[in-house]
Amino acid sequence: MFLEFFGGLVTGSLALLSDSGHMLSDTASLALSLVAMIIAVKPPSAKNSYGFYRFEIMAALFNGVTLFVIAGFIMWEAYQRFFSPPAVASGTMMLIAAVGLLANLISAWSLMRKSEAKDNINIRSAYLHIMGDALGSVGALLAGLIMNLFSWYVADPIISVLVALLILRSAWGVIKQAFHILMEGTPLTVNTRHVQEALLEIEGVLDVHDLHIWTITSGLDALSGHLLIGDHTDHQLVLQQAIKVVEEKFGIHHTTLQIENSSLKHGKLPV
Repeated sequence: MFLEFFGGLVTGSLALLSDSGHMLSDTASLALSLVAMIIAVKPPSAKNSYGFYRFEIMAALFNGVTLFVIAGFIMWEAYQRFFSPPAVASGTMMLIAAVGLLANLISAWSLMRKSEAKDNINIRSAYLHIMGDALGSVGALLAGLIMNLFSWYVADPIISVLVALLILRSAWGVIKQAFHILMEGTPLTVNTRHVQEALLEIEGVLDVHDLHIWTITSGLDALSGHLLIGDHTDHQLVLQQAIKVVEEKFGIHHTTLQIENSSLKHGKLPV
């Protein structure tokens, strides 16, 4: 990252600068994720009954916004260079980009060389970030080659815009997912209707209402709801079966269910 940044300043290559910006954003993203994991293990308190799991989501949202800022800066600089593209030391630029590509490929290999890493979502996401950086280095190499062969210096801002679009694509996915979690949206891997149908299949359950499913943090979903059962049904048995169904079929381990019969009356809840 530092090599490409200072190399971009020396050679005048916006493609190198944009790729270093991409690597900076990914480095910051991984660092924030690491900090979030450290903070998340702090125990819950009276003021934070869920603990500090949400810090990871806040960090992700911050990362996404930062990515947009970086991409906007790259596009603005590229726009100015379209009309009067400066000469770029393409040979030095290609050498630096090649070093960056090699570093990214070694990093990707080191992450995925162990078989268990392939099943770890955090390592896989880091792997995808690094491969995105590798694509940026490939783009800088391509721009350098074009400028070296044809002296077509507008290739540098064009490649830079493509790298910026790559950053925006990653940023939008991060922001969209973080915002969905902060809005208590239903996890993308869970269908509320399917959960409701599975609970209704339990013997003795007459109705399922006020069902809410949300994500506390990545990999930790929660569920709450009300189950209306028959007046002579064993409510503890129904509760045990419901918890088991939610856990085994939908992978939700944080479940809170209120068991009701015809004697219980309550008004319609606002949400």
